[in-house]
Amino acid sequence: MTIGVVPAAGAGSRFAAEAPGRPHKLLTLVDGEPMVRQTVASLLAGGADRCVVVVSADGEAAVRAALAGLPISVVVNPDPSRGMFSSIQAGIAETGEGDACVLLPGDMPYVQPATVAAVIAAAGRTGLTACASFSGRRGHPIVCSTALRARILLASVESTLSDERSRQQCLTIDVPDPGVHRDVDRPADLV
Repeated sequence: MTIGVVPAAGAGSRFAAEAPGRPHKLLTLVDGEPMVRQTVASLLAGGADRCVVVVSADGEAAVRAALAGLPISVVVNPDPSRGMFSSIQAGIAETGEGDACVLLPGDMPYVQPATVAAVIAAAGRTGLTACASFSGRRGHPIVCSTALRARILLASVESTLSDERSRQQCLTIDVPDPGVHRDVDRPADLV
């Protein structure tokens, strides 16, 4: 199976500091849908069979509600203060050894389904880790090879995705999609 892994356990503190009183960043509407739903929908439309969404305990109920009706499972990161890599580890731990894991942070709603499909196809053809690139710069999504999946699961808490990915060849897939670099950290990133 192809499983989307969506780290979505961050506090969104920069967004909240600039938009007090607004909903949590991942619940902010993008084209009429909560941001996290847009991200998951892109993964599903691009070829993921289902998604594992990793949340904080505080955000679990709201994210579940935002994703109602989609083929997802929700996992709570017990210590999201450790950073995004801990959420990636928690999400990948919920996948099977033979599954293709497609990583896309929950705050990247502008990645196009065609981009997801292109990266999944390249990884499937080669067996390598593959990531999207726009204008010569790598971004998301990233499809993990079997070896990278295993390394992520065994990595120390101090590691990062970049550290683990750099230990093997990564196929770069050029796509006409600026969304591969467009994460939402602040309200201004929505325009």
